[in-house]
Formats: sequence, structure tokens, C-alpha cells
Amino acid sequence: MKAAVIESVGKVTVAEVPDPTPGPREVVVEVAACGLCGTDLHILQGEFAPTLPVVPGHEFAGRVVGLGSGVSTLTVGDRVAVDPSLYCYECRYCRTGHNNLCERWAAIGVTTAGGAAQYAVAPAANCVRLPDHIRTEDAALIEPLSCAVRGYDVLKSQLGSHVLIYGSGTMGLMMLELAKRTGAAAVDMVDLNPERLATARTLGCSAAAAGADEFDRPGGWDLVVDATGNANAIQDGLGRVARAGTFLQFGVADYATTATIEPYKIYNQEITITGSMAVLHSYERAAELFAAGVLDPEVFISDRLPLEQYPAALERFASGKGRKIVVTPGG
Repeated sequence: MKAAVIESVGKVTVAEVPDPTPGPREVVVEVAACGLCGTDLHILQGEFAPTLPVVPGHEFAGRVVGLGSGVSTLTVGDRVAVDPSLYCYECRYCRTGHNNLCERWAAIGVTTAGGAAQYAVAPAANCVRLPDHIRTEDAALIEPLSCAVRGYDVLKSQLGSHVLIYGSGTMGLMMLELAKRTGAAAVDMVDLNPERLATARTLGCSAAAAGADEFDRPGGWDLVVDATGNANAIQDGLGRVARAGTFLQFGVADYATTATIEPYKIYNQEITITGSMAVLHSYERAAELFAAGVLDPEVFISDRLPLEQYPAALERFASGKGRKIVVTPGG
């Protein structure tokens, strides 16, 4: 089969690789669409400690075409979206419900072969059937949405909150959609990319600007979300949190990124600084929300490219062009 392969740091190609074979409790999925993500860029940079070479792609959906000997919950032909999370279920964090912090954390498309290929293997337990009205090629959006749902679990948002989001790429826009649906009084968006800000306005943010100084809110925001991983945005956002407010580090920063905090201010104003790591008990809920229409795929997916163009798609994504870029191995 054809697959995108990150061969070494900085090098990605499309090559012929062996067709996958399912284990007893696994299925083979014929991939309809696979989304690109900042995590893919980190892997290309040699971060996230993957063993290279690896087939990337942790945001994917498709049709079941092969069953392991122990699979009874799925049948050939089922259309599914795949939760890429792989946990050991044995370590302290798994046993206390923090599976996303698993000491042996792994993920399809990060530490094992992923969905940027014609076929991918996944545990049957990780597959969620798609309802008839959902297009398979749109369902690659469910995985990033599940990360956003996890982010909102961490935020514990209250009704009437004022929200500031840095970054109006895919994840920032998803956080916007969730904020609107969890009773935010206002959601303001910051981005240096005018095209992405235009999309945020289309989706109904309260205000959009290239910098938070353009907003008239001297007391700060109850919830500040960084969806960029950019050091400047993070540093600015830390200073925009209102008294008793929360700052969420949602964007994935480079390992070397640092920021300065003010301990007295955190103490004196009871500010919470927290993070959100990937998916935790949120994939099925994201699938339900997606099926209910929380996202418009035609707005969120800006580019649909054939698998053969994966290297160019990754380059386009890295340059900040478009929104969600997906590759379609099936053509």
C-alpha cells in the first residue's frame, strides 16, 4: 500500500509499505481521510520521542475492511472514526483515571503506524461507528474535537464567562465553537493571520484582532486559552487573565519554549494555570457533538489533497496556510 513516511528528522516521503495485518482484537481500516496536525510537525522535528521511520496520521476515519480473530463488535463495511490513544491500563496514572498521562503513552500515528496511508490498524475498542448522515471523509475532525472537549473539561467553564483565545486555526476555532455552546458571555479571538480571523468572525466570535490590546477589557478575561504553542502568545496570554481566572495551555509548544510567571499575582489573584493533554474520556462525546452538527466541515476543512501530496500538504500546514488540511488516500 501507499503511505506517507517520516523517515528521519526533517524528511517525509510517500512510499510503498507492507499492508497491515490486524491482531486478535484489532481491525484494518481503509482510510477515507486523515487530518494533519501540529503533532505531525513536532514528529518531523524529532520531538514527541517517536521511533523513526513512522507513518504519521492520528486524525482519521474510514471503513473497516479486515477483522482480527477476536473482534465481535464491528463488521466489515462499518464506517468508523478512530481514537488514536493507546494506553497500558496498568500504570498508576491509568489506574487512577488519567490515561492520557500514561507512563507508557502511545498513539496511532505517533508511536505506531497511522492513518496517512491507504490502510491502518486500530484496536476495535478505539473505533466509533459513524451515523448514516455523517460523511466518512469529514469524520477526521472528530479526533481534534475530542482534544478540544478535553480542554473544556479542564477549564470547567462557568456560564457567563468572558473568553480570550489565542490562535484561530483549527483548534482555536473548535474552542470557539465549544465556548459558544457552554454559555460564554463573549469570546474574543487573537491571531496574526487575517484570513483565519475572518473565519473566526464567520463562526460568530465576539471580536477578533491581531492583538489583545485592541480589545477594551482592562480587567482581563475569565478564561484565556492558548491554542498556538507560540511563546509570545503564551506570555501575553498569561498577563490577560482576570482575578480568579484560568489560563489553559492548549496549544502544543516546542520543548524549548519557556514563559515567565508572576508567583505573587497568581497567589494574590487566585489565578489558575493549567494544561490539557490530548484525549481523555472525550472521544465518544466528540463524536456525538460532531453528529449533532457542532462543527461545519465545509468551514473547518480548507484543503482536501491526495495522499501523494502529503509532503506538500505538511509544508502548506507548517506555513500557516488554510485551516484543517486532510489527505484522502482513497482519491
